[in-house]
Amino acid sequence: MNVLSHELYRRGGGILLHPTSLPGPFGIGDLGPSASRFIDFLEQAGMSYWQMLPLVPVMDEFSPYQSTSAMAGNPLLISPELLLEEGLIGQERLEGLPDFPEERVDVSMVLSWKQDLLKAAWRSFEHDPGSSLKQDFEEFCQHHSEWLEDFALFSALREVFGKKSWTEWPEEFKKREPSALAWAKEQHADSFGFHRFSQFLFFRQWQSLKNCAHEKGIRLIGDLPIFVAHDSADVWTHPEWFELDPDGNPIRVAGVPPDYFSPTGQRWGNPLFLWEAMESSGYSWWKLRMRILLETVDLVRIDHFRGFDQYWAIPAEDQTAENGSWVQGPGKSFFDAMLREFGSLPVIAEDLGLITPEVNSMRKECGFPGMKVLQFAFEDDWHQPFLPHNVESLSVIYTGTHDNNTTRGWWKEASPELRRNVCRYLGFESDEENIAANLTRLAWMSSSSLAITPLQDLLNLDGNCRMNLPGTISGNWIWRCTARQFDALNPNLLREWNEISGRA
Repeated sequence: MNVLSHELYRRGGGILLHPTSLPGPFGIGDLGPSASRFIDFLEQAGMSYWQMLPLVPVMDEFSPYQSTSAMAGNPLLISPELLLEEGLIGQERLEGLPDFPEERVDVSMVLSWKQDLLKAAWRSFEHDPGSSLKQDFEEFCQHHSEWLEDFALFSALREVFGKKSWTEWPEEFKKREPSALAWAKEQHADSFGFHRFSQFLFFRQWQSLKNCAHEKGIRLIGDLPIFVAHDSADVWTHPEWFELDPDGNPIRVAGVPPDYFSPTGQRWGNPLFLWEAMESSGYSWWKLRMRILLETVDLVRIDHFRGFDQYWAIPAEDQTAENGSWVQGPGKSFFDAMLREFGSLPVIAEDLGLITPEVNSMRKECGFPGMKVLQFAFEDDWHQPFLPHNVESLSVIYTGTHDNNTTRGWWKEASPELRRNVCRYLGFESDEENIAANLTRLAWMSSSSLAITPLQDLLNLDGNCRMNLPGTISGNWIWRCTARQFDALNPNLLREWNEISGRA
């Protein structure tokens, strides 16, 4: 039995909100005052958890599930106000801001402005030999040396080569010839240093926020995508652990077969692991990845948990996921190795979709709670495992996840039969105005030890505010809560629900 248990045997409630969705004047949510204020709200509402999406750097599509590094933090989350407090930028940097939209992240606008801001902070740090941060920076670089140097060099070279995939770089850099890497580190020392410094700022601000959360009794739930992007420092640094051809291109890629979300399945495009090679290395990359994440958050949701038992392998040349096949993964032996390394694993298993008895057995043997989603609960019969009276106590129940529509949007699209099922179960009529509150309360009264709702459902927002539409590329991950919506949040009703459901 995994000893996650001491956390999740205690009933608790939480809110799903990615930090990019926080309000603020700088075009994107960050780790500054609005994040601290959200933690205050969670405490006032009697909540125990703040759940978020992966905190890694994003690429042009802005998806936190396609990143240039499985280890690094997202520099776009660095707070300008905290940089000002540290003396790394002047007040003039925060004046005359671009006309950032309030309800969404304008990715290109934010990237341009934030990059200039962080480079100004880097120049300030670099030109101040007496900076009190120097020693902290050196200690950070030493602590994270196993991944930081490769990530910083990868990021610098990616800029030099116009964001082309590493497989399109000159051969000596693509193949990581030591003399070429040493030359690049010296030739592009400023860019190399900047990327290390940006990571230092991210983790410094994050640790401060984590300390603030713990002082208020709030635990942080992070997210670990099972697969990594092909165009990442991880694959460039260790191609021997991925299923690649001699030119470094994927032979087969990850995804899922046709399902609830997509009739042609989902072709994620991530390269597949060579699990035997990883096992031969003692799972060293995975242990490093898990260690960094467990230093960052308190609990970890493993996305696509099924992939450790079997994963869907799609020929790389295919444009849809229909012609894939199931391939055996490492199974429970992987988690046994992690448990030996860490003693316990505070893991939530994302076990949605096509789940086999073998996956359920592996999850239960590891002692990991699974996920229950109320939007999936009313379509079949009253024995449906997601219905509150059927869920096991060691589970996490959601109104919906980042991949679902908002509950209000889901209700608008629901069939009359589905709506009748919901109202029969609730015992009273519901409508578009109250369905999100009704399902949230239902989740809170369930036997699941942890209940989570997206902030969009607390705000009763429609489908225009969903975070992601699986199977699509554009328009995802950019929703933001406005300052007006944030100010209207009332913790009193949520505290009442937490108290009467034993979750406060």
